Amino acid sequence: MAGNAQTSRAELTALLVQAKRNSKLSFEELGSAIGRDEVAVAALFYGQHHASPEDIAGLSRVLQVDPGLLHAHFTGYPERGTGVDMPPKEPLIYRLYEIVQNYGQAYKAVINEKFGDGIMSAIAFSTKVDKEVDEQGVTWVNISMRGKWLPFSRF
Repeated sequence: MAGNAQTSRAELTALLVQAKRNSKLSFEELGSAIGRDEVAVAALFYGQHHASPEDIAGLSRVLQVDPGLLHAHFTGYPERGTGVDMPPKEPLIYRLYEIVQNYGQAYKAVINEKFGDGIMSAIAFSTKVDKEVDEQGVTWVNISMRGKWLPFSRF
């Protein structure tokens, strides 16, 4: 797939999604092919993560997308936190937002009790999504988050 330097972020996302669809590869399979986690690969698609030269070469090779087009869009700094209205309208994203609305204070209280005054990094961070099927055959989503603890400094 070819493109030009005038391709917008939304157009590049659409191009990558279509190339992924054409390849019939999952984000997990793409991640394995380029040496990245599936969530990191999806974040690349939506402009929420920085792409290395190796990521660009791998995605270009696996998805048959023009490396120049990917390089033009992936070499700057990502615009994290963009692309989602607040509150979110997409139901799945809204439910994640709703979890924070309903349990955010509880998470904060328990985390502060265990770690003290500070925050969980979203920079020194990893996440994983797993599928679980219980004994009754009910499917569950498991999202784990791992962030470096950053205590607030006293000054």
